[in-house]
Amino acid sequence: MKSLKINFANSQGQMLAARLDLPQDEAPIAYALFAHCFTCTKNIKAAVNIAAALNREKIAVLRFDFTGLGQSEGDFAETNFSTNVADLVAASQYLANEYQAPQILIGHSLGGAAVLQAAHQIPSTKAVATLAAPHDPNHVADHFAENRQQIEQHGEAKVKLAGRSFTIKKQFLEDLQMQQLDEHIRSLNAALLVMHSPRDTTVGIDNAAQIYRAAKHPKSFISLDDADHLLLKEPDSLYAAMMIAAWSRRYLEFPQPRERESVVVDNRVTVSTAQEGFFTELFANGHALVADEPAAYGGTDRGPTPYDYLLAALGACTGMTLQMYARLKKIPLQKAIVRLSHEKIHAKDCAACEAADGKIDRMEREVELVGDLTDEQRQRMLEIADRCPVHKTLHGEVEVITQLKDVG
Repeated sequence: MKSLKINFANSQGQMLAARLDLPQDEAPIAYALFAHCFTCTKNIKAAVNIAAALNREKIAVLRFDFTGLGQSEGDFAETNFSTNVADLVAASQYLANEYQAPQILIGHSLGGAAVLQAAHQIPSTKAVATLAAPHDPNHVADHFAENRQQIEQHGEAKVKLAGRSFTIKKQFLEDLQMQQLDEHIRSLNAALLVMHSPRDTTVGIDNAAQIYRAAKHPKSFISLDDADHLLLKEPDSLYAAMMIAAWSRRYLEFPQPRERESVVVDNRVTVSTAQEGFFTELFANGHALVADEPAAYGGTDRGPTPYDYLLAALGACTGMTLQMYARLKKIPLQKAIVRLSHEKIHAKDCAACEAADGKIDRMEREVELVGDLTDEQRQRMLEIADRCPVHKTLHGEVEVITQLKDVG
């Protein structure tokens, strides 16, 4: 994904720091807005992974720091749950003015409660997803229960949260006590996805049950199994990200496709590999894919290898070519199944190869033809398999031109 560093003003004119994550070389089909957990920032791993997963579905994501947190302006001590909701509305207005109004709202922990309340002020909302969200925003006060008396008596107190010191004022507690989330959940005019771990010790699973019961259909629930509250383990945040990406597409309104004559055909493939490991994002004619390497080779095994894709390209081309020929010749081919493998062998072991030393690539292809074909038709189809365009490309002379993109 490509990430733009942006700033927008909240309702008080303070500048909030944000990241707009966009699909690489692809126009977004929709925009999402992410609300982080209490005292977290836009860069929490769960937010980054969810943004990347949605980008692969061609959905852009705006994640930002609430007022007084991260790189945003303002004093955290003067904020509360209501100001968080106002920040979300301001973020949605920024997207609507500069890009496209958000159709998806995603909230983590207290951010989940905030998106449930903000949704009625963001009319473009089609889908809302919550992660480990409390049913009652006042639940967050449990984090500083031992300081509550001091806050009540003196108007404020310094509290330690996640190893950092924050000033909590009495107005923060009073604002939490005023919130009535059930009303907003019942009137939610959007699809709802509730995600929660039954082992969450920070916000119990009963909160998910209460949110789910209060909501009207369409609503869904996905268990995050043994994930922790902050989704610190990467597989947990990646799983949540993939589920949100797949679920949300059902409820989005996509832009009307242009007339075929006006579409510029572009067979370019864009591939993006980040600094860590070998996980790679691919976009091919508007379709999102991923590639990786096995863990034994330094990867994370989250996708096929480049050679897997090479074999897949040959296999897909073979199957398409066989079906095309069968239709042309009216051969009763029901299905063509192609199984492929790849290995490096010594050139001396290849009788038909020109190279006498070193190693060469060997691809083995097994073709299964399903249908009432004669022996003659089957033999002819085997010959046709070698005529697929990718097969010819692999056997032909290929020129690869590499140049640097001007980023100046």
